[in-house]
Amino acid sequence: MHETFKQEAQAMQDQLVAWRRDFHAHPEIGFEEVRTGGIVAEYLQGLGLEVTTGVGKTGVTAIVEPDDLPADAPTVMLRFDMDALSIQEIPDVAYRSTQEGVMHACGHDGHTAMGMGAAALLVRHRDELNGRVKLVFQPAEEGLGGARAMVADGVLENPRPGAAFGIHLWNQLPLNQIVVQEGPLWAIAGIFNVTVHGKGGHGAEPHATIDATLIAAQILVSWQSIIARNVRPTDSAVITVGSFHSGSAANVVSEQATLYGTYRAFKDDVETLILTRMQEMAQQIAAAYGGSVEFTSRRGINATVNDEAGAAVMRDVARRLVDADQVVRIDPMMVGEDMSEFLDQVGGCFALVGAAPPDAPLPAPHHNPSFDFDESMLATGVALLAGSAYEYLARAAG
Repeated sequence: MHETFKQEAQAMQDQLVAWRRDFHAHPEIGFEEVRTGGIVAEYLQGLGLEVTTGVGKTGVTAIVEPDDLPADAPTVMLRFDMDALSIQEIPDVAYRSTQEGVMHACGHDGHTAMGMGAAALLVRHRDELNGRVKLVFQPAEEGLGGARAMVADGVLENPRPGAAFGIHLWNQLPLNQIVVQEGPLWAIAGIFNVTVHGKGGHGAEPHATIDATLIAAQILVSWQSIIARNVRPTDSAVITVGSFHSGSAANVVSEQATLYGTYRAFKDDVETLILTRMQEMAQQIAAAYGGSVEFTSRRGINATVNDEAGAAVMRDVARRLVDADQVVRIDPMMVGEDMSEFLDQVGGCFALVGAAPPDAPLPAPHHNPSFDFDESMLATGVALLAGSAYEYLARAAG
């Protein structure tokens, strides 16, 4: 069956590219995937599936199953994210975004296309499945909580899957290299915001002020010592200040400054450590200069952790699709992914498929306004997704 999936996915390549490019030209940010979800729903209905829309606001689900399947047959879930980013695209390609300030800069257009392709293969071979496949097209992966919204709307119930599988194309990895590993793959991701309060005044009379800009700058620099001197060297963490705002004129000492950014870790205790130290240092530095701070933080995404059984399924399928040396493990990455919401509850595996053009310099990375990827990986992704669902059900059915 895996060779069949591989051949049939390759035969769909032109259609996969056409879908991907259409989605790329018409990107929609989180919880606004009305056009994208509509196209997905219409296609799934055309395959003869009963489709549910509006799950998690703009999500789409459907179930593929053989006729007369027993009620207690196993269920597996495949997940595909659909949202774009608020980024202005630079390259003037034929399929360039038509939406000003919005683009698919992370490959979710490809994920949606692969989901439609996997649906087609699974429907074609539905009578050979040993259970149900729940197809989940998810909105708002990019930090807006789309997975949580779908879970709140019951996506993991009626029927409840025994495992969830998904992939992310990655254009910094060699074409069609497949990363499958048990344990952590991607990190806890959260955001923080600090507002520094000082005392404004004339730039020529700094002695009469409390400089919020200076305080915020000292906090920013000091935070970097947390990673170097508080986190165990064998652990990993990141603190990134992505936004620093203070002041509005050259001759005015600012009375307020804000720092806004993200933190990453793999372990709960490391997350607690860095947030505790960030708040302590911010408060103490501000107090030393006569100011004060407000510190808030919020975890947005749990660590993406694959279980052993799910990884074993995807690894075995991957080795039937590409050369064995193309199925690899990597060091866990600090990227965040809300596929973790599903893996935390039902287990499974999330894999990466390389999409770097061969014999060429690495393309612009994910979340870059020049992002693109080699579309020849799409067929590999379809076969991996359909094959993982098939293989899981075969093993679960005994």
